[in-house]
Amino acid sequence: MNQYSLVEAMTDKGNFTVPKLLPESNMVFGVLGVFLGLLLEVSTHGPHSIPRTSWKHEELKLVEFSEPGIFNYSTLLLSEDKDVLYVGAREAIFELRMTNVSIKNNKVQWKVPENHMTMCIVKGKSKETDCLNYIRVLQVLDDKRLYVCGTHAFQPVCHYLSLKDFSLEGPAEDGRGKCSFDPSQSFTTVMVDGELYSGTSYNFLGSEPIISRYSLSQSLLRTEYSTSWLNEPSFVFADVIREGKNSADGEDDKIYYFFTEVSVEYEFFGKLLIPRIARVCKGDLGGQRTLQKKWTSFLKAKLVCSMPELNFVFNVVNDVFILKTADWRETVIYGVFTSQWGNVGLSAVCAYDMLSVENVFSKGKYMQKATVEQSHTKWVRYNGITPSPRPGACINNHHRLQNISSSLHLPDKTLQFVKDHPLLEDPVLPIGNGPKLITKDVSYTQIVVERVQALDNNVYDVIFTGTDKGILHKSVVYDGLVHTVEEIQLLPKSEPIKTLLLSSQGTRSLYAGSDSGVVQSPTAFCDKYPSCSDCILTRDPYCAWDPDSSTCVNIFHTQGLTHRNLIQSLNGDADKCPSAPGLSVENYQRVTVKPGSSAELPCLVQSNLAVVIWKQNSSTMTEASKFHLMGETGLLIYSVAPEDHGLYECWSLEWAPVAGKNFSRLLAGYVLDLDGPRRPSPRGHPPQTASTLSSAHPHHQSTAATEAASSAVPPLSPVDTSSSLSTSGSSPSLPPSSTSSEGIGVCLLPPSLQDQAWGVQAQEAFLLFCLALGPSDLQIHWQVNGAHLETPITEYRHPLVRGDPHGEVLVSSWVRERALVKDSSYQCVAASSAGNDTSKVDLNILSRDEDSIPSRDMSQWRSALSEHEKLLKRWKRAWYVSLLL
Repeated sequence: MNQYSLVEAMTDKGNFTVPKLLPESNMVFGVLGVFLGLLLEVSTHGPHSIPRTSWKHEELKLVEFSEPGIFNYSTLLLSEDKDVLYVGAREAIFELRMTNVSIKNNKVQWKVPENHMTMCIVKGKSKETDCLNYIRVLQVLDDKRLYVCGTHAFQPVCHYLSLKDFSLEGPAEDGRGKCSFDPSQSFTTVMVDGELYSGTSYNFLGSEPIISRYSLSQSLLRTEYSTSWLNEPSFVFADVIREGKNSADGEDDKIYYFFTEVSVEYEFFGKLLIPRIARVCKGDLGGQRTLQKKWTSFLKAKLVCSMPELNFVFNVVNDVFILKTADWRETVIYGVFTSQWGNVGLSAVCAYDMLSVENVFSKGKYMQKATVEQSHTKWVRYNGITPSPRPGACINNHHRLQNISSSLHLPDKTLQFVKDHPLLEDPVLPIGNGPKLITKDVSYTQIVVERVQALDNNVYDVIFTGTDKGILHKSVVYDGLVHTVEEIQLLPKSEPIKTLLLSSQGTRSLYAGSDSGVVQSPTAFCDKYPSCSDCILTRDPYCAWDPDSSTCVNIFHTQGLTHRNLIQSLNGDADKCPSAPGLSVENYQRVTVKPGSSAELPCLVQSNLAVVIWKQNSSTMTEASKFHLMGETGLLIYSVAPEDHGLYECWSLEWAPVAGKNFSRLLAGYVLDLDGPRRPSPRGHPPQTASTLSSAHPHHQSTAATEAASSAVPPLSPVDTSSSLSTSGSSPSLPPSSTSSEGIGVCLLPPSLQDQAWGVQAQEAFLLFCLALGPSDLQIHWQVNGAHLETPITEYRHPLVRGDPHGEVLVSSWVRERALVKDSSYQCVAASSAGNDTSKVDLNILSRDEDSIPSRDMSQWRSALSEHEKLLKRWKRAWYVSLLL
């Protein structure tokens, strides 16, 4: 039987019938197979990007704010016209200086009365955590007041905060429908022209979701209490899109909501989550008879972020940022997504065109509840006649010509239709039909985007993403290819970034809120790049090299400095750098050790994309028994002998893919001496001194070569050589067959089939894969019980040298079996003209009570894949070094 694809479910546009799915445990392993396949192929097929530079928190000049005894600084509001940052924390509201958040202008405390706390405790909530007042809403009401709301011990309350004396004024208001009861529950608010739009829960239990509008002049307008309208939503963002006061068709402004909810369309195992975008009209007044005090314009659609080629969906939206422009049609929506199966460890950034969003809401087909029994599709396309005016549409000039000046004048037929059909069939698809960026072992929680103009007069979108570990990624998309400039340990300890704001006009700073405090960071760290080549290779649109001061400068902080003198190459062409003096042999560090002891030669590499090459007396070193690379950079020499005496150089080699060049730089040089009398060199050469070493290396007199030299060696694909902030661990040993570029045979790489084995139940899906290295004619064949495997096989081939069709290849092949009806033996054979290699596993059917937990298997597989990735990384470096020999 066929299993229905989650991608097809998320993006399907037509009426369909889904065949009966396999049992729940079977579906679990079917989805598990999809995940594992993606983990294998995402580096090749997804827009995966390794941060070029990693900064630790203590390496940067970041500004921080916190107060003893105060926690949960998770609500932030920027007021650039007043140069302040408002912070809502637990039982306190702060006014901080925007240019330096460590300076506190004002503070007001807002605690819960004892009787309210007692009532909260009686209802079973925690006195230490739940029954306090978490400030969740900070919105500008006018020039003199803020509208603030808090959870107030599970009895949400709202107040007016006077900015004159920074105090709460007037009587408190009921916060239901405006603020969440539960401090841990996701929700969103936005203030539009003095009216508060919220997405939250309306009751203590959190079981009644609501999208509402509150204003002083009108009664509360809200969604219908129905699962077809909202089904266990998790709200993340809301904002207004202005149509413009002088729009030709008189269209209304629109408020868009973004959330993840439990699917009402499909019935898979458990609860399938689907990201949504919903819309209401600002001028909506509710219906006259039908939908009284309810939205008449509420519609929602699927928000798709997927990799269709790999059959994988990112089905949880964590945050959204709307990059607004003067013309709303050019507005771009950015979102960060993960999977509801969090242990997959993947995050994605997708972008959406606002014009495409508008087309879905204004022209898309509606869906209706299905009546077919036993169908796993609960909603299908509505193929009947749609009432006029169009249900859910905002009032415009066309309606006014029909004497429909407000939603109160809409006919009941239209209102009843939108009440029964709030869900649109057409999905909102991402720009390019896929993610802008995918990351492994990172969970993105927040996103902001800034559009900047570089020195080439082109405009680029710079994407800042915060993670659940307190790390910030900065990425740029150049000609459809993503480049991650840097990763920053923004928070002093590993904890989620709960709020991220951007000041693009004033301070050009980022503001991050977490449970423990607020951190302010500049949008660029140009001054941290000491050389022109580093400044250019980082490909940061904020940064350029100033040849007059020999510094890397922020182009937006260069008042009075003519940009004509600055050097910026966003394709990473460091050949544009002027010649600079290199490190001469006379300045090499001398290291003296006793014979038989070990010598440690450190080498600091700033770029995670660079490969480190060590040379001994001008000869490129390969890994041998007595040499060990420390953290991919430093060199450790075991049991130093007289023949080890000489000159050691650490070179970095970095590939700039857009420029199509390799750039090499000398990072460190050492003269290794032995303490005590030297024995004659076994090679028959006299002992070298510093002067003879210098004369033997004429290339050190070329300053341009040492700063950033274009290399004639073959292109080197980016390899993650970082001691990354996000990952850790040591690399496994390298197979002997992968240390030479000539005569390489066939080698199956770990993990073997035996390492992947688990017991499976009857009629249960499972996945196996093999990866092999060998000549260009390498093929992988599968057998089951000695016979050819009939199941379709997915295979990818990766040439190791670009443009060489006859060179070595890496082949990945994986098969997903839908059912195991008996004990079976599976075998993959990697065969070529150079030989073959075989991996085999015996799978046995287990009874239900012997079944292992899927999450345990996922953990084991992720561990195996991690070791495999480390091996490949190490192999790539050794392979490239061998090309230089």
